[in-house]
Amino acid sequence: MTDAARFPRSSPYWPVVSHPRLRRVLPGLAVSALGDGLGVVTVSWLADQLAPHGQRGTWIALAMAAYTLPSAAGTVIFGRLLRGRSGAQLAGWDAILRAGALAAIPLAHLTGVLTVWLYVVLLATSALLHSWGAAGRFTLIAELLPPQHHLPANALLTTIAAFATIVGPPLAGILIGWVSPVWVIAVDAATFAVLALTYRFALPVSGGARRAERTISRTAGFAVIRQNPSLLGLLVLSLGFFFLFGPVYVAMPIHVTDDLHGSATLFGVYYTAFGLGGLVGGVIAGHLRDWPMRVTTIGIVIGFGVAMLPLGLGAPVGLSLPAFALAGVIWAPYRSTSMALFQRSTSTAQLPAVLATNGAILVLAVPLGTILGGPLVSAFGARPTLLLCAVTIVALGLAAGGIAMLRRNARSPSSSTGTDVTARR
Repeated sequence: MTDAARFPRSSPYWPVVSHPRLRRVLPGLAVSALGDGLGVVTVSWLADQLAPHGQRGTWIALAMAAYTLPSAAGTVIFGRLLRGRSGAQLAGWDAILRAGALAAIPLAHLTGVLTVWLYVVLLATSALLHSWGAAGRFTLIAELLPPQHHLPANALLTTIAAFATIVGPPLAGILIGWVSPVWVIAVDAATFAVLALTYRFALPVSGGARRAERTISRTAGFAVIRQNPSLLGLLVLSLGFFFLFGPVYVAMPIHVTDDLHGSATLFGVYYTAFGLGGLVGGVIAGHLRDWPMRVTTIGIVIGFGVAMLPLGLGAPVGLSLPAFALAGVIWAPYRSTSMALFQRSTSTAQLPAVLATNGAILVLAVPLGTILGGPLVSAFGARPTLLLCAVTIVALGLAAGGIAMLRRNARSPSSSTGTDVTARR
């Protein structure tokens, strides 16, 4: 029987979507991902409406930062309390906090006390457990599935998120045209309430889960990473990759308007192409499970930088637009493969703290890179900045590949077993 005849059971995604427990959670994850997609537009739009005249840019930036960055602080603040909890518990508590804090925004509006200050505080509160929630989702995969199914499961989560970022923003624009953005925030809160109920009833908490580990230090996740050269190298690679992509957010709109003499519509087309490429790449990622994960992850970094070169070299739209879409295809599997490396190289007990630490550090990378993008574009221009980002990303990947080869060659044959085999994968 051919693979086509055996589809969908021949798909690497079938063990994930058919799993008796995971399949109960996937609809809730899809609904909450759509809520995040709505938030991409709505959070900044409501900030724009609430901000005093003349301070709109500042408050929009603060609101967008508040919706993500406090998760880094939450990783440390709640580390001792949350370490040792199950993946479902961590993800469920994040969903509860998101739902409650976001629901407080329309409630404050109804009572007439909603100010831009309160709005930013509530957004920041909603994000405090976000790194733990993301860690919980990937820990849940490691808890329920064998290692050979981790990559397809990771890819399914990232594909759901990619689809939501394509559908959510235009849907938010339509809804804001009908009602106030504060009520779109209410819809966002409702999606996380659905997710919280999903975790509560679809995955009941098992008793006595790893309570002994909850007294370990708040920074235990970083200690595990620091003591494992493979994980530390992966964290440094991800930090550099995301940081070097940050300036693209500043350079792209200026490149489209000044260098390509395009409109806002063309700018939107570029990001739509990138998003569609990301959706395709997310689907492809699940089929990479038999590839060597570390080599694939490093190759993604190099390939992404190469795909960005046409933009930096001033290629015309007919070439640079497909190249940007290809960059989206290459970019998408990175989160899935890097998470698979963490899942394979870390015990299930340590995984939540390790992934929360990884997420808390990486959530800072793109904003810091974006901040750097301003001076770079001012000093060198948009196109040279894009070229600099592309070249340095390629160099980062090549350096990581070189270090990985040196480490592998330095190992004696007798040590190439156990955890080292896992690390090489």
